Amino acid sequence: MNRNFLGNIIRGSLLEGLEMKLSPDVPLEHIKAGKFLVVSGEQYDFFSIITDLRLATTNEQMLANPPNFSNDLLREVISGTGTYSVVSLRPMLMLERAARETSERKLEPVKTIPSHFARVEEANDDDVALVFGSETLNRDSDKKYFFIGTPLDMEQPVCLDLKTFSERSSAVFGRTGTGKTFITRLLLAGFIHTDAAVNLVFDMHNEYGTKGTFEGEGQKSVKGLQSLFAHRGKVKVYSLDKKGTIGRGAQCDREVRISVTQIEPEDILLLQEELRLNPTAAEYTYILKNAFNDTWLADFMQLMDRGDQTEINDFAARRNLLVSSMQALWRRLDRLRSICRFLDFNPKEEKIDVIDDLISDLLKGISVVVEFGDYDNMMSYLLVANIITRRVEEAYKKQTETYLRTLKEADKPKQLVITVEEAHKFLNPRAASQTSFGKIARELRKYYVSLLLVDQRPSGIDDEILSQIGTKIVAALSDEKDINAVLSGVSNAGGMRSILASLDTKQQALIMGHGVPMPVVVRTRNYDHEFYAAMGFLDGEKKREKVSADISKMFD
Repeated sequence: MNRNFLGNIIRGSLLEGLEMKLSPDVPLEHIKAGKFLVVSGEQYDFFSIITDLRLATTNEQMLANPPNFSNDLLREVISGTGTYSVVSLRPMLMLERAARETSERKLEPVKTIPSHFARVEEANDDDVALVFGSETLNRDSDKKYFFIGTPLDMEQPVCLDLKTFSERSSAVFGRTGTGKTFITRLLLAGFIHTDAAVNLVFDMHNEYGTKGTFEGEGQKSVKGLQSLFAHRGKVKVYSLDKKGTIGRGAQCDREVRISVTQIEPEDILLLQEELRLNPTAAEYTYILKNAFNDTWLADFMQLMDRGDQTEINDFAARRNLLVSSMQALWRRLDRLRSICRFLDFNPKEEKIDVIDDLISDLLKGISVVVEFGDYDNMMSYLLVANIITRRVEEAYKKQTETYLRTLKEADKPKQLVITVEEAHKFLNPRAASQTSFGKIARELRKYYVSLLLVDQRPSGIDDEILSQIGTKIVAALSDEKDINAVLSGVSNAGGMRSILASLDTKQQALIMGHGVPMPVVVRTRNYDHEFYAAMGFLDGEKKREKVSADISKMFD
């Protein structure tokens, strides 16, 4: 397939990238940062991305004394001779031209550069499919390609290999209103559709399980994962607010009630900011744990609730505690009890453990969305997500050890992706060492568990955790600290910065890292009726047509 000619290489280096003189026939305003190009060298094709644009002139005097451009002919004569446009681009991959049409074609990291005046052309559909794969052309491979969006000014799908993507932790970053939730929902649907991974989603704002909020024209809401994949029975909704989930038109598979015996001192420390705990109160949680063991929180609350001052004083004296500090901690924990009404403070009663059922579903390959309903506050979210994730971490470690011992495929855990919003609350420098999320980001790749972080404040995430993120999908950001955090450790950060600055505020994102062969800017795929059909969901007339066709086949 032919490519559109754009210009020729005029200078560059392996370290700093290349510069192209734009052909006078190509309007500069048609060229955008992030565009996907191909430089045709003598031996290699260089797949590149535009990082910057600038105006240049052959005579600086012309800029000091601009000619009168009221004459269109004069403008045309000067354009392309006295003045011209320079496009900076960064080669990301190269492919030996002789191998392009053979089965031995192999994309390589860039180790050389093309010579002067090499042709630069727009990438075509074949180039996009070659670099990023294809849902239709690569069905026989072990890759799990999923159409995520299209490059700038192109219609050819850009695909992610979700098998590779899910092997390491990833992130969706962007300021409020840039479509982070829709990008995340696309990814989660892709994991289920391609069977690349099973999802555990902590759905604070009830966007993923039942229905999502409206975006775009012609629809009032979008389908959640449960209804979208109802035909496959691959998604369950566990809800802290069963009544609210049913009211939104979804099936609540399990109501979440959590025994306080599941709460560890580390969970309380994670809530220091929300509960306004001072360091002394936080330290007391460990002392109480040693005193009462697993029932420490319930026993302490009962002790303080009874209000027997003699009993309280005796306990404080035995443990060398201050009664005033105990009372301060009790008041803070009483606030936790009143807000998190899903907590069961009667641990001595025998009850079915809902977290065991959740883990069982995950190990069976069933994705779970934990809906918070009316408990859409940060205290509930932090507490529940950390408790469940800690248990999941333990279960997957145990299952992986079983698999390594038996080497039976049936014992191998299916790759798990845990999706968490407001990630900086779990992974800031203070909390990262106290949460299971920090351990997963750093260590649990070998146990088939990874994270999908969704956040508008990447600068709030610990630097070590950011360095462990394999793939970043970045929508528009405005804060300089957030941009610096996203680009930390990225090669050619300056070029990526100019691309980020040029992103639209809706449906555009820069994808870079482990999950893609090279960085690419995409217009993300629509999450609409066409997408539903691609996922196998049949609605209305199409469903009736399929039923009719199936009946006809029975009598053929």
